[in-house]
Amino acid sequence: MEPALFSPAALFGPQEDEDAVEARTQTSDQSLEFVERSHEFPGMVLSIREFAFHVLNANLLWPGTLSFAEWLVVHQHMLGGQKVLELGSGTGALAIFLKKAFSTNITTSDYDDEVIEENIAFNCRANGLAKLPHIRHTWGNTFPASEESFDLILASDILLYVKQYPNLIKTLLFLLKACAPPEDVLISSLQPGIASNKSKEVMKHSSSDFQLPKPCFLMSWRRRIPKEDEAAFFNGCKDEGLCVQHLGSRVYCIYKAKEKLSVA
Repeated sequence: MEPALFSPAALFGPQEDEDAVEARTQTSDQSLEFVERSHEFPGMVLSIREFAFHVLNANLLWPGTLSFAEWLVVHQHMLGGQKVLELGSGTGALAIFLKKAFSTNITTSDYDDEVIEENIAFNCRANGLAKLPHIRHTWGNTFPASEESFDLILASDILLYVKQYPNLIKTLLFLLKACAPPEDVLISSLQPGIASNKSKEVMKHSSSDFQLPKPCFLMSWRRRIPKEDEAAFFNGCKDEGLCVQHLGSRVYCIYKAKEKLSVA
């Protein structure tokens, strides 16, 4: 996999010119100005330290994280017994909530940046947790934990940087490299009210809820971007052979389709 070019200027889409990016980058010395805020998650209040500025927007807890937490509470069966990775963890708030609420086996991940990692560790301690496993990773680069595999990859509000969609998709392709479930399971796997015992590669739970292919990427997207940009990401996934399904409440499941054999 080719190394990603992940300079600050390369993060932004055409709607933000280089002068605007330069102005934002020049204020990066504010990134160590921290403030601790209390945030209400389902059933608990978390103390989360945020910082004034980060060029990659990993400094704040975005509202989409809270709505995704509520969705995951309703569908908490998806987390049981799964090895979970969160991409774009930012402050680590979602991972901390899932660990405290459900003892989820979760690893955080974000851009290769010491400040981000240290802040996630601080927030873990502030909420009575040991430091969660963390992977520094720049989208598009070789994933550093090459021997690890994850059942479920989570993310919320990570589609801001349009120019990084190809690199994000490269990372997803690597993380979803495990064999796909049989095609007959894929057809029904994301329909509510359907249970299947046909494959060990399907998370089994109450027939009144969704089933997820394993592995898969579960993404919540709440921040507003142009519809053409949002479509560019989902179409890019499909062009690489990934399936995209909307589960409602702006939560999307992305997974690797069963490859069709070509006939010579």
